[in-house]
Amino acid sequence: MSLVRLKIKGISYSQTQNGAYALILNEVEGDRKLPIVIGAFEAQSIAIALEKEIKPPRPLTHDLFKNFSDRFEIVIKQVIIHKLVDGVFYSSIICERDKIEEIIDARTSDAIALALRFNAPIFTYKTILDKAGIFLKFSSKDKNKEDNDESIMVDEILQEGEAVEIEQGASDGYTELTIEELNKELAKAVAKENYEKAAKLRDEISKRN
Repeated sequence: MSLVRLKIKGISYSQTQNGAYALILNEVEGDRKLPIVIGAFEAQSIAIALEKEIKPPRPLTHDLFKNFSDRFEIVIKQVIIHKLVDGVFYSSIICERDKIEEIIDARTSDAIALALRFNAPIFTYKTILDKAGIFLKFSSKDKNKEDNDESIMVDEILQEGEAVEIEQGASDGYTELTIEELNKELAKAVAKENYEKAAKLRDEISKRN
């Protein structure tokens, strides 16, 4: 079976389900997107790895794994999303130590969080992308329409996918803050290790830019 390389497009937050997340992967040489429902902790960890300027004062679990691997000279060579059963994606982490390769089973969200930290490529099989991939292709002038349609798509996926149990809360009110205020709040959230809040602040800042 042929492998297709994927890149991370971003993390989408459900517009109708507070606290629900979907990781959006895009094929490198194509327009299909692969949306994957993920938990809050994994969403935070992936968002922090994507946003290089966010530096946690203490290592997260995936950072700890990276530090441990570096100390014992274990390298993650690649991540493969190899199976899709009943809406659940299964992944393998391909590791190497002393020129000996090992394959480790992992949740897809964890595998991708680690792939980011090791700068390892992410792949899936063409059959999986054919089955679960979604086309969303617009011209640059239709960017707002693309964002809106993607949000609708994410909401539908989250409603059909596995339930993600996350504490419900009131509206964050970040839309009322200025960019300067958002950056200050982001710095405070990182200092206090409130990474869920940091991820939401980062998302609001990204929308403004």
